[in-house]
Amino acid sequence: MERHSPTGSTSADARAAGVRNLAAHVRARLPQLRDAEARVAQVLLDQGPELVRLSVSDVAAMAHTAPSSVVRACQRLGFRGYQEVKITAAREAPRPTTPEGADPTSRALADTVQAAREALDGLSATVSPDHLRTAAEALHGASRILVVGAGLSTAVATDAAYRLRALGCAVDAPTDPLTAEVAASTLPADAVCLAVSHTGATRTTVDAARRAHARGATVISLTSYARSPLTETSQCTLLAGGQDLTLGLEAVAGRLAHLVVVDALALTLLALRGPDAQQALARSAEVTAAHAY
Repeated sequence: MERHSPTGSTSADARAAGVRNLAAHVRARLPQLRDAEARVAQVLLDQGPELVRLSVSDVAAMAHTAPSSVVRACQRLGFRGYQEVKITAAREAPRPTTPEGADPTSRALADTVQAAREALDGLSATVSPDHLRTAAEALHGASRILVVGAGLSTAVATDAAYRLRALGCAVDAPTDPLTAEVAASTLPADAVCLAVSHTGATRTTVDAARRAHARGATVISLTSYARSPLTETSQCTLLAGGQDLTLGLEAVAGRLAHLVVVDALALTLLALRGPDAQQALARSAEVTAAHAY
């Protein structure tokens, strides 16, 4: 059993208060864990608020490991120990559950909506105003912006490029991976590469980001996991995402969270650019209106 002094408990309360969404915090760091620690993290995700009723031994039994591994996994996740995880879990309301016996369609819809809700709720735990401000300031000062993304992240990258262009930024967003790498290899040092990847491990996106970094450009990553080949290349990481519901296929929850971050980033950049951005938006609105019936 873990023991804490009154002073330690106060400190634990303060640290746990800094994690505003346990599931988002754990999920973002899950890829950096291995074996027993990964199993412990999965138990934390599966049990959620129910952890308040479980001892460290209970969690160890569920993860088929020793209590010491539970404590070690919690520490790898940024907590002092299991007690801090329980404090965080106690602050969170129980998840809504799909009624037993629900048909597959109803369950699929409920699970998808719940995953999207959790991804959005988790944004406050992984994206801070400081992160957004740092990214927006880098974009504001960039001579050129290259936006890259592949697969299902292409839609997010396209949306980001559209919004940045509408704010008056000089943006290039090639859809062909080879062209994106060539563009990254010609960026000046005062440029920015905004790389979007759910896993942070998509080879074409990471390779483009690495080429941009080699040129001295600033790399901003928008991804779902705290540690990945992409984040290792980035000077600024915007961390947001959701749980994959289908094996091997990113759920819409991750893209939804990424799109929300893009919107918040665009609004922050709008405030930084002031009248110039307002004028650019007005011109964009004129073009849009000309194409509407």
